[in-house]
Amino acid sequence: MQKARIKLSSTNYEALEDICKQILDVAEKTGVKHSGKIPLPTRKLVISCRKSPCGGGTETYEKWQMRVHKRIIDIEADERTLRRILRVDFPESVHVEIDLIE
Repeated sequence: MQKARIKLSSTNYEALEDICKQILDVAEKTGVKHSGKIPLPTRKLVISCRKSPCGGGTETYEKWQMRVHKRIIDIEADERTLRRILRVDFPESVHVEIDLIE
């Protein structure tokens, strides 16, 4: 039987956890085997910029940070389960990839 690997990533932690919960609910209702949600390391993008536009005075910096959270869910793929998963309403802030593995 084929497996579907669902890769989810988002900067919004609450939306990501909500979508993972919905996908796992679909998998449990259809009765397929699943493993997940497997958390991957959070990617932190840090940008430091100068507070003052002019060159005089002390050098003070602000640090801006964006965190990208990632999860993986593996599900035994049958057509009925994948159709139900694709019906889930994904917000724009969550990026979803589905790969079929033999």
